[in-house]
Amino acid sequence: MKAVMFNKETYIQRRAELKKLVKDGIILLFGNNESPVNSPANGYSPFRQDSSFLYYFGQQRDGLVGVIDVNDNKEILIGNDIDIEDIVWFGSVDAVSDLAAQVGVSNSAPMSELKTICDKAKASNRKIHFLPPYRSDIKIQICDLLGIHPNKQKEEASLELINAVVKMRSVKTAEEIEELERAAVIGYKMHTTAMRITKPGLTEKYVAGQVEGIANSYGSMVSFPIIFSQHGEIMHGNPSMAELEDGRLVLCDCGGETMIHYCSDNTRTFPVNGKFTQRQLDIYKVVEECHDAALKYAKPGTKYADVHFAICHILFDRMKELGLAKGDTDAAVAAGAHAMFLPHGLGHMMGMDVHDMESFDQINVGFDEETRPNLEQFGTNCLRMGRRLEEGFVVTDEPGIYFIPALIDEWRAKKHCAEFLNFDKLDEYKDFGGIRLEDDILITKDGCRFIGKDRIPYHPKDVEEFIAANRK
Repeated sequence: MKAVMFNKETYIQRRAELKKLVKDGIILLFGNNESPVNSPANGYSPFRQDSSFLYYFGQQRDGLVGVIDVNDNKEILIGNDIDIEDIVWFGSVDAVSDLAAQVGVSNSAPMSELKTICDKAKASNRKIHFLPPYRSDIKIQICDLLGIHPNKQKEEASLELINAVVKMRSVKTAEEIEELERAAVIGYKMHTTAMRITKPGLTEKYVAGQVEGIANSYGSMVSFPIIFSQHGEIMHGNPSMAELEDGRLVLCDCGGETMIHYCSDNTRTFPVNGKFTQRQLDIYKVVEECHDAALKYAKPGTKYADVHFAICHILFDRMKELGLAKGDTDAAVAAGAHAMFLPHGLGHMMGMDVHDMESFDQINVGFDEETRPNLEQFGTNCLRMGRRLEEGFVVTDEPGIYFIPALIDEWRAKKHCAEFLNFDKLDEYKDFGGIRLEDDILITKDGCRFIGKDRIPYHPKDVEEFIAANRK
């Protein structure tokens, strides 16, 4: 069966553009290998290919490396053909030469040839470009090939290649946007399933398992481990065996990947029993307002850091109205007082990785020479995306309000931002949890729009009506 991928011309064009951007040397793009769970023959399933290898070489088989010789304008797909033992257990697969031809590569070679290619390049003092590795087996392979210790490989990775890949992968083409729309369909099915089946007495783990099954059924896999928890104040709260309780909120942050690994990433927070209390609504409506405001502010030429801080101003103003905060909003946000409620950034790049290209470091992806991160201020140091937006960017819009007991206690003890926060009132919300809303935004020519034709319910009335109509 032919692998699912874009037309081969897409990969030919991408590699041609990459050569123009890098200009000189040899580029090595490492695909992933199978990763053992608890024995060499028992690998994690499903296999997930490296995203940048997929972007330029399209093939999802393990044990492949793409080589691009910029100066000689030559491309080689490196990998070993499978043997009869593999065929017996897994069936026949295409030869490496056939895999190469499917993505417009004329040359292929066994893995042993990669060492020869690297040795020749080193002997000629040619630049060998590789991306920062994130898996131990690839680090060992690079060490064997290039003699660079694994602890030094991140700093030795090619900044020219990183910048070129970021430039290309950041701007989504029409066919990529279509694929992201397909991912959004999976995300819609996942979230509406969670809303339909949630009820008091079920465990968080049970609902999360059902939702993960949707991702596996309609696509390749979840785009990240599912967050489903009544403790919404924990940013990445894994589902537990805790029973869902009447009167509490549950936060569901999840997404799926298409068969060629384009992602969705959405968050919804809804009442376990299907009906918001007034106290829950008071906080929820603030997050809703911030979420919708991003659509007004996000457009080409605008720094996403500015969108983030505009949202922080709205949030802090509303917290003052609820008696949880006080003082001058501009001064409070400058001091980082908003991070009591929102200790993360508004969003991140999205694409083939749910935090797109995160392995390259966010300073190379979400920032540029004009816009630099503030790593000194709590909360602001977690801003993943700050650079100017461009048409074709896809970013997440995910404001939240969290009441984190340990953070409240720590700031009170240190009197941190005491002139901007009402700690006595905050104490009353230690049992609240947290609320987050998240959607994926495409930057268009004149503004932006949500990815996904069908909107996962998030306006309070829509949430309650959907749950009432769809729960048994």
